[in-house]
Amino acid sequence: MDEGVDPTSMCQSLVHKVAQSKQLMAVADPEILILFESWLDELEEEVLNFLKTNHGADARDIAKKLGISKSGASFLLAKLTKEAT
Repeated sequence: MDEGVDPTSMCQSLVHKVAQSKQLMAVADPEILILFESWLDELEEEVLNFLKTNHGADARDIAKKLGISKSGASFLLAKLTKEAT
């Protein structure tokens, strides 16, 4: 994933914009948003499953397992933690 573009960072930015702006929802293609949300749900489920069998795993471990960047794994951990509270 070192091709110069970090897709996880791009996705983080999109998630933030979707959460903060109804205007984006009005102009974005609903089919693309559904696909993105579905993909994000799958990643979250993979993180949760990994953590069930790898207690104490950190963002680096998750990144390696899922093939994503460490910042992407940190984002997913933070999102899941926030949703759990």
